[in-house]
Amino acid sequence: MIIVVAALEFETQADRDHAVAITAECQLATRVEEAGCRDYCFAADPSVPTRIQVYELWDDGPSLVAHFKHPNYHRMVELLASAKIKQSINQAYLVERGEPVYGPNGEKKEVFFAD
Repeated sequence: MIIVVAALEFETQADRDHAVAITAECQLATRVEEAGCRDYCFAADPSVPTRIQVYELWDDGPSLVAHFKHPNYHRMVELLASAKIKQSINQAYLVERGEPVYGPNGEKKEVFFAD
């Protein structure tokens, strides 16, 4: 599993809000159309009015590489290029294991990845 996280910075909140609005359809298309995409979200940061937080979840490296060749990716690049991004910081993480944060009855866990 690969998690991609990013922060996109804009000059103004209006620019940020515009970017979120114009990319919504492309975000959904990526989730629905691209094999290996489990989640793809570019959302307004509620604490920083000029920032979008990006969260992507991919099954594996080949799925993410295929995304870079897909028309949805090229459309997203085109849309964001028109949205006055000041800065973009991004990172991909390889996740070997995952487990629920809470127990089956909603209880807080005391230990993570014990074995």
